[in-house]
Amino acid sequence: MTSQNPSTGAGNIKKFEITPNKGGEPKDISAAIVEYKYYESVMSNYISSTAVVVETGNEQSGAAPGILDSLPIRGGEKSNIIVEDATGNQIKVTESLHVNRVKSGIPGSTKDIYVLDFASRDYFMNEQSRVIKRYEGKISDNVETILKDVLKTKSKIEVDETSLEYNFYGNYKKPFYICTWLASKSVPTKGTGDVGGFLFFQTRDGLYFKSIDDLFGKEAKKKFIFNDTPGLPPGYDEKILDYDIDSDIELDENLMMGAYNSQAYLFDYFKHEFTQINLDINEQKETAQTAGPDYVNVNPEFIEKPSRIMYHLMDYGVNPRGSGESQLSNWREGTDAIPNYDAQKTLLQSIMRYQQMFTVQTTITIPGDFTIKAGDMIECDFPQLEGKKNKESNKQTGGKYMVAHVCHRITPNDSLTRLGLVRDSFGKKGGGF
Repeated sequence: MTSQNPSTGAGNIKKFEITPNKGGEPKDISAAIVEYKYYESVMSNYISSTAVVVETGNEQSGAAPGILDSLPIRGGEKSNIIVEDATGNQIKVTESLHVNRVKSGIPGSTKDIYVLDFASRDYFMNEQSRVIKRYEGKISDNVETILKDVLKTKSKIEVDETSLEYNFYGNYKKPFYICTWLASKSVPTKGTGDVGGFLFFQTRDGLYFKSIDDLFGKEAKKKFIFNDTPGLPPGYDEKILDYDIDSDIELDENLMMGAYNSQAYLFDYFKHEFTQINLDINEQKETAQTAGPDYVNVNPEFIEKPSRIMYHLMDYGVNPRGSGESQLSNWREGTDAIPNYDAQKTLLQSIMRYQQMFTVQTTITIPGDFTIKAGDMIECDFPQLEGKKNKESNKQTGGKYMVAHVCHRITPNDSLTRLGLVRDSFGKKGGGF
């Protein structure tokens, strides 16, 4: 890890209200909060946060004789939280975060210390919802229907259109499970046969069902740099306080998962024949949004043959569209047409795209910037590591990254943002600076 330590600036907890479950006025306990962390991730279906509370037994702590018993806090209470970083950018989470649990209580005669965990309303609604019906048509349409009609979310929904149709039964699974499962079967309308794979996640703005390729294709929202000079060079939004670049090169695991070269045998039980399909990672190089000159960066000797072989039963005639007589008619007419799940166009592409997405993993810390959300694209420049002081940027690690994980942290003394970044290749697209 490399670090530098300029001032991060104090943030501000403007409001931290909790409303009792059985009614009554909300109470603002912001004076008792000594640390607040807010989390988002493209690998998580819900947002969450934690607050460290210190009660000193006086009115300044928000309540007496103790917040837990005077409110009381028993689980599920609504919160109204507004925090801002040192430059005034705010995170507003109004009634969408609820108390999940109280933990790590340290009672004392002069003060009590404990942690409040919060999770989104959708997280709790998911636990008591089940997808039961049969669905047909485009995956993107059905995802939106499930979130609105089954989960009954109050959050904004943003769904990228998918190209292929897929008919399925909910089988009493939870909405988050179904949407995540469908994400692995999806390809964007512009990428059929080239790049598959979607992500289903939540930010403070809503629920997202997004194409991986679409996320990587967005413009960089902010530009950050780590350098050895005290000032901020022109063209950058902020300095990186510390970073840890983990290229995550585990050749054996990547080979096992089929990240570079995969093969699938698709069995057609009507014709009693196999179809063999192969996919080499080089075939995705031209379509991948951030692919740099080192998109494929391992020894060619180890990727020239398939390292993962899969078998899939083609579901011709299974779960045809319609109902009653129309379904029977569609089954008769469409048995030899297309399968319900078109594995030939999506199976290998999605698997390889998920693996390639995490080729480079980097963690950075910056002064609190509460505008950044999971799924955003940012640009980072890091120094070229040499034995002497160097002003050149590293051409391999610099470039666009997707924010996979974000933690915004605020205390009475500072505000920080910790970002987990991922990208699918080394080097900048186009070959350099």
